[in-house]
Amino acid sequence: MLKQKIQDVFNEPACGKNQAKGEKQRKKGCAKPLTPGAAAGGCAFDGAKIALQPITDAAHLVHGPIACEGNGWDNRHAASSGPRLYRMGLTTDMSEMDVIYGGEKKLYKAIKEAIDRFDPPAVFVYQTCVPAMIGDDVIKVCDIATKRLGKPVIPVNAPGFAGSKNLGNKLGGETLLDYVIGTEEPKVTTPYDINIIGEYNLAGELWQVMPLFEKLGIRVLGRITGDARYHEVTVAHRAKVNMMVCSQAMINVARKMEERWGIPFFEGSFYGVSDTSDALRKIARLLVEQGAPEDILDRTESLIAAEEARVWRRLEVYKPRLKDKKVLLYTGGHKSWSVVSALQEVGMKVIGTSVRKATENDKQRVKEIGGEDVHQFEAIPPREMYRMLKESEADIMLSGGRTQFVALKAKMPWLDINQERHYAYAGYEGIVAMVHELDKALNNPIWEQVRAPAPWDGEAR
Repeated sequence: MLKQKIQDVFNEPACGKNQAKGEKQRKKGCAKPLTPGAAAGGCAFDGAKIALQPITDAAHLVHGPIACEGNGWDNRHAASSGPRLYRMGLTTDMSEMDVIYGGEKKLYKAIKEAIDRFDPPAVFVYQTCVPAMIGDDVIKVCDIATKRLGKPVIPVNAPGFAGSKNLGNKLGGETLLDYVIGTEEPKVTTPYDINIIGEYNLAGELWQVMPLFEKLGIRVLGRITGDARYHEVTVAHRAKVNMMVCSQAMINVARKMEERWGIPFFEGSFYGVSDTSDALRKIARLLVEQGAPEDILDRTESLIAAEEARVWRRLEVYKPRLKDKKVLLYTGGHKSWSVVSALQEVGMKVIGTSVRKATENDKQRVKEIGGEDVHQFEAIPPREMYRMLKESEADIMLSGGRTQFVALKAKMPWLDINQERHYAYAGYEGIVAMVHELDKALNNPIWEQVRAPAPWDGEAR
């Protein structure tokens, strides 16, 4: 079943990379061969947990050795406005004896304990490498637990050896399609119901755009999965429009929801002023096409005009300090193009962006937004990254935590743009927050001090 599911994900017709491949390449899939014991960059289990753990009121139980849960626990700052159960680390903590005798009974007892102790609306059970290799039938155990305990117990069949973190994201999405979405009906629907897919509320970013929808009278029926509740995901099939925030992670969910329930989708971004406005306009237009009253278009334009006027006034103070500053953007996925747009709006120049986790569509968007001046890197060796910063080809680097020390060694500013960050950069409020952090990083007086010769250098001679 796992092989079938993986092949189904690799054959995703809405994936730009997949469309460009021949039949032989398509069968190989997207995953690079993994080195046993090397968890850097994540595995399929890690990706599935990232995709599903932001369902905040559910219990998330990892069936495997305790290190699997410890390695992937709460490493993305996916915030919750209410329930905290999702941050509880639950694991069967498999030992050598469980490898010999099997872990199915232990798993059932763990599921029962989680339900008795926390009374969650559902339990997600994550298969990991060890129980998958010894043959534990997690799907069967979950089926029995669902019938006996009266709660949905959902198997997430994404052991780490199956492939990369991105594959795990998609397998997590398949789990929602197979066991969650469409299993309940909403008490009431409106012509303004939408879903947001591939947004995980990292550092509370979803909260920066929710007030915009509230002002427009648009209801976010399903958040998949940032700050989500289990029951809202079950009724997501009754939305009128899907907005896909990161197609790299969950394009299969949006495409199959369109196939099964006729929900149109588009890919958009909430990074930057123009991208946020474009996303709101697209949602409004699609809602009208689905039967919503046309006055939503006028309300949307009025809101955009008011918000843009306000945000541009707030950004004016930063423009003289950031104008023509050169940025090296080393991230991936939709941020490879969406953040470019945000930086250009305040007069900064992006000299290069990483497209190592980007789709063909993402790469095309980089060209459209940045032109030929923005170099697209598949990967940059640390030595080359250091050279570019040391020789002032870039004034600041935006990347994840793993490359921050390259910038610091070069005595150049660095800003965290990846999922581990503590600041939210989405929507109109988010662009102001990001520009404020850029200004602080670039104009911090510490750089003048660390670049100056040490006082004792001259004395030693």
